[in-house]
Amino acid sequence: MLALLCAAQFMVVLDVSVVNVALPSIQHALGFDARHLAWVGNAYALSFGALLLLGGRLADLYGHRRVFVAGLALFTTASLAGGLADAPGALIAARAGQGVGAAILAPATLTILTSAFPEGPRRTRAIAIWTAVSLAGGTAGNLIGGALTEYLSWRWILLINVPIGLACLAAARLLGPGRGRDGRRRLDVLGAVLASAGLGALAYGLSGAPAAVLAGAVVLALFALVEVRVARAPLIPPALLRPRQVWLGNTVMLLAGACLNPMWYFLTLSLQNVLGYGPLQAGLAFLPHTVLTMLVGLRVAPWLMRRADDRVLIAAGALIGAAGFWWQSRIAPGQDYLTAIGGPAVLISLGAGLLNTPLTVTVTSGVAPADAGAASGLMNTAKQIGGALGLAVLVTLTAGPTGVGGGPAPAHVLAAGYGRAFAVLAVVLVAVALLAAALPRRRDSAPDAPDAPSAPGEPADQQPAR
Repeated sequence: MLALLCAAQFMVVLDVSVVNVALPSIQHALGFDARHLAWVGNAYALSFGALLLLGGRLADLYGHRRVFVAGLALFTTASLAGGLADAPGALIAARAGQGVGAAILAPATLTILTSAFPEGPRRTRAIAIWTAVSLAGGTAGNLIGGALTEYLSWRWILLINVPIGLACLAAARLLGPGRGRDGRRRLDVLGAVLASAGLGALAYGLSGAPAAVLAGAVVLALFALVEVRVARAPLIPPALLRPRQVWLGNTVMLLAGACLNPMWYFLTLSLQNVLGYGPLQAGLAFLPHTVLTMLVGLRVAPWLMRRADDRVLIAAGALIGAAGFWWQSRIAPGQDYLTAIGGPAVLISLGAGLLNTPLTVTVTSGVAPADAGAASGLMNTAKQIGGALGLAVLVTLTAGPTGVGGGPAPAHVLAAGYGRAFAVLAVVLVAVALLAAALPRRRDSAPDAPDAPSAPGEPADQQPAR
C-alpha cells in the first residue's frame, strides 16, 4: 500500500519539474512562441495549486479509495493526451488536466497514509518515505526529463506516466473499500468555488499579473468569511485551524516551500547559464541532492525524531539549509563542480531532509480522522502556494540587465542575480528556524507496535501530540 501511494505521489511531484529541460524541444516541435511557452509549466501549477483544498476535502466526503482512483485516472488520461498533443493549445489543456488530477490525487495519498498508520514511530517512518519520495520526484524531474528528451522524445516525459498510472490503478484494490468518513455532510460548493478561484487568481498573478494578486486576495478573504459565517460544512473547518501545530505549522510549511521549491529553478539556470552545462549534464548534477535528501529523510530524520523534539529538528534543518544556500550564493563562472554545486548540495540536502519529515508529521498530528483530507489539502496548498510566491518574488529580485542587443546577459552578471536569490532563500530559512521554536513540543517516544496498520477506510487510533 505504501509503495502504491508513493508511486502516485512521485508522478505528481515529478511533473512539476520534468518539463523544464524539454521546453526548447517542445517549442520547436509544436511551434510555441516564447510568450506562451511558459504555460506548459504554468497550466499544471495553476490548476494544481487552485484545487488542492477541494481535493483534500473530497477524500473526506466521498471515500479515500474512490477519490484516489478518480484522481489517478484523470492524471493518467491527461498524461496520454499531452504526450499525443499536436498543437500548443492541446498540450496546455492536457497539462491543466494533469494539474486537476494531481490536486485530487496528492491529498488523497497523504490522507490514506495518515489514516492507515496510528501516530507514533510507524507513521513517522511511513511519512518519511512519502516525503523522501516527494523530494526525490522534484530533484529527479530534471534528470529524467533530460534523459528522455535526449534519447527518446520530449513526448515521453508525459507518456511515461501512462504505464505507471495503469499499474497503480490495477493495484488500487490494496486500499480497501475506503468509505467516506463524513458522508452525512455535503460538499461546501460555495467554499470550493471561492477557494479555487482565489488560489487560481493568486497563482496566476504571481506568474506575472499583479492585478490578479489583489483579486485573488479579495476572493480568499471572502472565502474565509464564508467558511466562518455561512458554510454549514466548511471546506476547511475553523476548528481544524485552532491547534498551534496546524496554523503555525502550515505557516512554516509555506515559508519552507517558498525556499525549497524555487531552488530547483535557480539551480537549473545556474548550471546551464553560469557553469555551461548541457541539459543531461545539468540533470546528472542533481544526483547528490536526490541521494542525500532521500538518505537523510528515510533513515536519519526518523531515527532522530525518537530522540529529539520535532521543533528542534525543524529549526536545525532550516539553519543547515540556510548555510547551504549562503554557500550556493557564491557561485561564479569557472568554478569546479565541488565548489559550485557539490559542497552546497550536502548542506541543502541535509537541511531539507531534516526539515521536511518532522514538519509534515507535526502539521498532520492530532487531527480528527474526519478532517484528515482537509488537513492534507491544507498542507499541500501551503507548500504549493509558498513555492509560487517565492519564485515570483525571487524572479523579480534577480531580474538584471540583458546582454548586447537584448540577448542573454554575461555569465558573471547572471551569477550575481542567481546569487541574490540564494542569499534571500538563506534569510527566509533563518526565519523558518525562528518560527519553528514556537511550535508545540512533539517527539516519537512510543515503542514500535507489532500489529499491522488499520485499514484505510477505518479510523486509526490517534495519540495527541505532546
